[in-house]
Amino acid sequence: MANTEFHSGFVAIIGRPNVGKSTLLNRIVGQKVAIMSDKAQTTRNRIQGIYTTKDTQMVFIDTPGIHKPHSRLGDFMVKSALSTLGEVDAVLFMINADERRGAGDNFIIDRLKSVNKPIYLVINKIDQIHPDRLLEIMDQYKDAISWADVYPISALEGNNVDELVATLKSKLPAGPQYYPADQITDHPERFIISELIREKVLDLTRQEVPHSTAVVIDSIKRQDEEKIHIQATIIIERSSQKGIIIGKGGSMLKRIGSMARRDIERLLGDKVYLELWVKVQENWKDRENLLASYGYRQDDY
Repeated sequence: MANTEFHSGFVAIIGRPNVGKSTLLNRIVGQKVAIMSDKAQTTRNRIQGIYTTKDTQMVFIDTPGIHKPHSRLGDFMVKSALSTLGEVDAVLFMINADERRGAGDNFIIDRLKSVNKPIYLVINKIDQIHPDRLLEIMDQYKDAISWADVYPISALEGNNVDELVATLKSKLPAGPQYYPADQITDHPERFIISELIREKVLDLTRQEVPHSTAVVIDSIKRQDEEKIHIQATIIIERSSQKGIIIGKGGSMLKRIGSMARRDIERLLGDKVYLELWVKVQENWKDRENLLASYGYRQDDY
C-alpha cells in the first residue's frame, strides 16, 4: 500500500492587538504556548505553535498585534509581525466581531494587498454578538481584498475552529515534517516560562505597569527528584511600579508567583519552586542593548 503523501506549511495569524490571536493558537495546538490577556499588545515575539497529525504539519506563527509604535520595543513588534507575511503559505487575518472596521484594520489590509498567498478573514468572538450582526460585519470587509474564505469563529469556545483547521490542512503543499510530532512550539522552555510569569503580571497589576514589564529567567535547576527550582526577575521601568508589583507585605508578588507556578508545573510536568525578584531598569524599552538581553533581537525580523 502506498504511503500517504505528507503535507506541511506555515500559517501567519495577523491582526490588531487583542483580537484573540494567542487564544486561537493555543486552541489549535491544545496547550498554552502564547500568553493571553485582556490587555492589548501582550504578544511581543513571533511565537510558533506546531500542529501535527499523521499526514500533516502546520506551523502557526502568532504575530504581535499591529499598532502605531511609541518605542523601540513597539517598533520591533510591528516589524516582527509584518516580516512574517512573505514567509508563509497562508495568512489568517483576525478581526473582532464586536468592533467595527477601523484605521488599524485598514493599515493591515493595505499590507496584505501585496501578499500573493491565500488570505482568510477570521471573525473572532462571535460568541459575544447576536448572529444577526454577522452579515453586517462581513459586509464591512467583503470587498477589501480577495479572501480565500471567511470563517466566523470563537477561539475561546472553539466554535468553527476545527473547520478552519481542516480547510488549511486541505490547502497545504506537499512538504517535509519540520519538527518532531510531539513538539508544540519552537521556543525553548525558558521563553515559555518567562511569558507565563509575564502573563500573570499583566492579569494582576494595574494598567500603568504591564507594558513596562519584561521577565528574565535567571536560573532553572533541579532541586531534587521531586522539584525544579526557578529564579526569575521581573524588569520594570520606574521605581514607582516596584511597589505595585510587590504589593503590601509582598502579597502581589506572591499571587503572581503562585498563579505562574501552576501553569509552569503543567508545562514541565513537575513540581516547581518559583523565586521571583523585581528590578527597576529605567527606559529599557528604548535601549537596544537591554532589548536584546531580554530577548527582543533585530535578527528576529
